[in-house]
Amino acid sequence: MGKWASFWLVGLIWGSSFLLIRISVEELNQFQIVFIRTGIAAVGMNLVLLLRGKRLPTDWRSVRALIMVGLGNTAIPFVLITWGEKTVESGLAAVLQATASLFTLVIAHFAFTDERINLQKIVGIGAGFIGVTLLASRSWGEGQVITGDLLGQGAIVLASLFYATFTVYSRKVCSNLEPIVVSAGAMTTAAIASGFLTYAAPLFGGPAPTPLSALSSNVLLSVLILGFVNTFIAYLMFYSLVQTIGAARTSMVTYVVPPVGLILGVIFLNEILDARLLIGALIIFAGIGIVNWRFRRTPTPVLDVPETVA
Repeated sequence: MGKWASFWLVGLIWGSSFLLIRISVEELNQFQIVFIRTGIAAVGMNLVLLLRGKRLPTDWRSVRALIMVGLGNTAIPFVLITWGEKTVESGLAAVLQATASLFTLVIAHFAFTDERINLQKIVGIGAGFIGVTLLASRSWGEGQVITGDLLGQGAIVLASLFYATFTVYSRKVCSNLEPIVVSAGAMTTAAIASGFLTYAAPLFGGPAPTPLSALSSNVLLSVLILGFVNTFIAYLMFYSLVQTIGAARTSMVTYVVPPVGLILGVIFLNEILDARLLIGALIIFAGIGIVNWRFRRTPTPVLDVPETVA
């Protein structure tokens, strides 16, 4: 398969994650969905490490970093997005998650001397959050706030903040580790944490895990694809692309994800593409475009861990 065909395929796969999550939450709780998808990915990632003659680090400094990345960049945002999609349309979720790149700019400004915010970035960030505000206004109708919908949107935006924070954190503390090792460690941590929550939740009044045999075929297929294809295979393809076309070009795949999520939601779930959703999405995309526009060809550091993947 050609490298650019792989690029577009990764964008399509990651864009479909929101559709698969939206289908899965009909019968599964958020903890169990995250446990299944990260469990599949963790097994796959560790098998890849084994076949390549590599292993997870054992020194405490690296282990601590991988635990933090696994919780902050995988487990927590995965749970927040999945819970949010109980009330939020998949297309809207895809657009809201795109704000992670805008949060990253703000956080990186304080973390790195080579990532300072300038007027161009301020304009882009401002545009992005105007777009988010417009999208949130869809939860206000006939003088009442649709609380569940608004809370779901807030959870997805919060997930984006976690992605941004721990993408920057990963760059600071995991620079000595290969990206595939970081992913394997993060997925393993996320699988353990979400597995614990899945089976501990009933002890605190939460939902009990649903037996896989009780799931409809659509839900079972969706969550298995989400784990194997969208989480395990897509990550491997992403890192393979980094090696062939470079990190900067590969990172552009995150711009493909939101429109794919929007389109799939409209086609397969009959989600409504109203004016506020369309305009709000365009404003967010414009904001992302503004902050990434290069007037001069200057090298830009690219983070190894993808920051906007559901």
